[in-house]
Amino acid sequence: MVATAAELTDTMAADALAHVVHGYHRFRRYAPRMLRALNICCAPVAAPLIKAARLIANDKAGEPRETTFLRRASKWHRHLNAQEYGDNRLWEVAVLFQIREAFRSGDIWLPHSRRYADLKQALVPIEAAKASPRLTMPLEPEAWLADRKIRLQEGLEKLAKAARDGAIPGGSIENGVLKIDRLTSAVPVEAETMVLDLYGRLPAVRITDLMQEVDDDIGFTEAFTHLRTGVPCKDRIGLLNVLLAEGLNLGLSKMAEATSSHDYFQLSRLSRWHIESDAINRALAMVIKAQAALPMAQFWGGGITASSDGQFFPATRHGEAMNLINAKYGSEPGLKAYTHISDQFGPFATQNIPATVNEAPYVLDGLLMNEVGGKIKEQYADTGGFTDHVFAVTALLAYRFIPRIRDLPSKRLYLFDPATAPKVLRGLIVGKVREKLIVGNWPDILRAVATMAAGIIPPSQLLRKFASYPRQHELALALREIGRIERTLFIINWLLDADMQRRANIGLNKGEAHHALKNALRIGRQGEIRDRTAEGQHYRMAGLNLLAAIIIYWNTKHLGQAVTARKRAGLDCSPVLLTHISPLGWAHILLTGEYRWKNR
Repeated sequence: MVATAAELTDTMAADALAHVVHGYHRFRRYAPRMLRALNICCAPVAAPLIKAARLIANDKAGEPRETTFLRRASKWHRHLNAQEYGDNRLWEVAVLFQIREAFRSGDIWLPHSRRYADLKQALVPIEAAKASPRLTMPLEPEAWLADRKIRLQEGLEKLAKAARDGAIPGGSIENGVLKIDRLTSAVPVEAETMVLDLYGRLPAVRITDLMQEVDDDIGFTEAFTHLRTGVPCKDRIGLLNVLLAEGLNLGLSKMAEATSSHDYFQLSRLSRWHIESDAINRALAMVIKAQAALPMAQFWGGGITASSDGQFFPATRHGEAMNLINAKYGSEPGLKAYTHISDQFGPFATQNIPATVNEAPYVLDGLLMNEVGGKIKEQYADTGGFTDHVFAVTALLAYRFIPRIRDLPSKRLYLFDPATAPKVLRGLIVGKVREKLIVGNWPDILRAVATMAAGIIPPSQLLRKFASYPRQHELALALREIGRIERTLFIINWLLDADMQRRANIGLNKGEAHHALKNALRIGRQGEIRDRTAEGQHYRMAGLNLLAAIIIYWNTKHLGQAVTARKRAGLDCSPVLLTHISPLGWAHILLTGEYRWKNR
């Protein structure tokens, strides 16, 4: 067993580049023709790469194979130097790998492509950026830099004083090392008793009756119009069957077996002609707006803060997610639903993302491409939801971004002049902000932020490009410098403000509780998303999100009635206690069995 384990360890530790040449014959089938067919344009920094690509396209075997397109510290050099003389297979594979990375970063582009167009050509003109109402940043970089210098100086002085006095809430700085204790819970003991009492007062209800009651109140089914005529769906019960089948992950065939009102072909026809993304979004917006207007929702917040997090769903080995395996969630493939939840528990935005990607680029999609997101002032995210680029863009758009960073003591601060840092904090300082880089790219920064705010390009698409290869793109580097400034300011404020830490924990806990409700709802197909296409997977997730929002509305409404009954009984219902209840319970809802509907 020891010998077997040693052999496996050696295999896992091996350099993957030593094996990529085995894919050469697969690349060779199409690479020359593809490179001849594509009209690839490039920035000056990518000129050596395009020169190498032309050698492959024209199949010039006698030309020298240069490696100037590779970084100096690249692992490719060692393998290329070790290859046999005259064997150019690994070199060609290296060129194709670098072309992929250059397309992702924007160093090379295609003139008529949407996804791989010239990044700077895709941004709004500078005149439109300056006129954008969403931009709160000054038009001159010197004014912004002067403000940040003052804020950093004041913040460092406060943090240094707190460190010397031992007054950092739940933390300390000793010999340049930051130590943070876990935040203690601030939930009153009486809150748990009140929550149990209020949920005990809620009536038991079938999921079918619950959906009909909410539709009677809101009329969300009117959002599902006919794709051709634009007329609202007349078969209300059939439409609710389809929405329930999507939300519970049953599928139309199983729903047809579980209900006596419609057969499979009727449900399939309703799904084809009435269920589409815009209709689901309209229905969701109606439910969220109605829930936020209920008196009970006012105890949980004013709709100006939100949290976002990704939830993993297994997808089995079928369809477009068959190879998306994230070791964090086990050995099975899957996808994530990245959801934004307001402080009033409304899941106002959700989108499907691959299970293997970083969540951070998608934080801004829910804020900038959604009506409810435009009202948010403070956004919470978990460790996976932040990067320096996200810090930069949220700050430039006047969002207060508050991520909960798991390894915060290992993060370091950036200053304009590290030599002026207080002695007690110098162990936390790692580098200097490059002001010239920010000033030189300020017009393009304005254009990039205005483009995201206008919704011309999804923010996640731009941020993924910026993060893919920042070595070569100055705009990405400039945004990273701004993000380092904002991250430094955030860390200082986080360490000094225990209330901020509690707000972030409360917001993110709402998201975790929301995940638990969705896990309880996806009862069909063992909780697996088995749709083969991205469109089918999208409808499944969107339907689940809509069903969760409908339950949240019903719970909010009836919890309000339970509070009224509790007050009549002379029991304590103070606002301080009511803030600790959530409308995410489901024990009183019958989710399984035969789905019967009241004919109205």
